[in-house]
Amino acid sequence: MMYYTLDVEPFEIDGQYILLIIKEAIVGLFIGLIAYIVLSAIQIAGGLIDFQMGFAMANVIDPQTGAQSPLMGQYLYTIALLLLLYFDGHHLILDGIFYSYQYAPMDQLSLGFGEPGAAEFVIKAFAAAFVIAFQIAAPVVATLFLVDVALGIVARTAPQFNIFVIGFPIKIIVAFIILVILMGVTFQVIQRLFNLMFVVMRDLMMFIGGA
Repeated sequence: MMYYTLDVEPFEIDGQYILLIIKEAIVGLFIGLIAYIVLSAIQIAGGLIDFQMGFAMANVIDPQTGAQSPLMGQYLYTIALLLLLYFDGHHLILDGIFYSYQYAPMDQLSLGFGEPGAAEFVIKAFAAAFVIAFQIAAPVVATLFLVDVALGIVARTAPQFNIFVIGFPIKIIVAFIILVILMGVTFQVIQRLFNLMFVVMRDLMMFIGGA
């Protein structure tokens, strides 16, 4: 359907036409993979939180991939998708798909994967995504670390208490309290992650198109 909205000459069905189809599939899969990896920072943050909460052994099935994912990671990822719809991010993605043909024309067979700086840009984008993941998880992880320290002190001063039985629900309650208190800040950080994703997709299209 995108073909009918673009100002290009009709294609002849030949060997080059098949190569153009393969090229479009590769570009789409590559851009989608990069965007998904950037968004996976949310699940990484959830995994860090789960580890401190004691949910590291409890996973749920991700309906998108069919693989297991951390509980808090799936929770935050679902919220992030709802925020993406709320901020009209799906419209921006559709606009990006349409305007991507300005950077990588449909009739252009060559790709700019070999452009200098492309690999470095992808690595920096991943690093920025992981920094955002750490920013999402850091308040909860730091608070739970202090809870662990307090429980350790209690275990030394009052060894008759079963700290494992007492500490597990305490850490869960504290983690959810921190998540609720910092929910507004978490939304802002997730919005920054969306901005990073859109910038990465746009700049990658420029690299691919050789712009």
